[in-house]
Amino acid sequence: MGDRLTQLQDAADQLAQQFVACLHYVHRRHDLEILGPNDKVRDVKQEENQKEVDPLPADEFRAGMVELSRDLIIKEQQIEVLISSLPGLDNSEKDQERYIKELEDDLKVAEAQRQEAIKEKDQILAELDTVIRSIRRP
Repeated sequence: MGDRLTQLQDAADQLAQQFVACLHYVHRRHDLEILGPNDKVRDVKQEENQKEVDPLPADEFRAGMVELSRDLIIKEQQIEVLISSLPGLDNSEKDQERYIKELEDDLKVAEAQRQEAIKEKDQILAELDTVIRSIRRP
């Protein structure tokens, strides 16, 4: 998986695609209704295979809207989590420099421990080699 900024960009792109899908769903699946006394539904002649609107029953349309809305909310929450995990939102430059310094100190300690372990390993191998060489067949 990529870094946080790449993840954030991907999530924003996915959210934009979800918005487009929602608009398409509403545009294609709504029911044609007259809202006022002077409103008329145009009779647009199109190819027989393609309708401008293919309405769903009201309960199915509403269920689809609820599901699409839920998906949008979940994606937005994922974006919020990614944004909150970015460095620097609650940290000043000095805080970040101090944190990097602490990490460098931790790395120096870990490297010293690693060097000590290597020395100990070499010492044990030398002792083992001495023991093995001192063993004679009866």
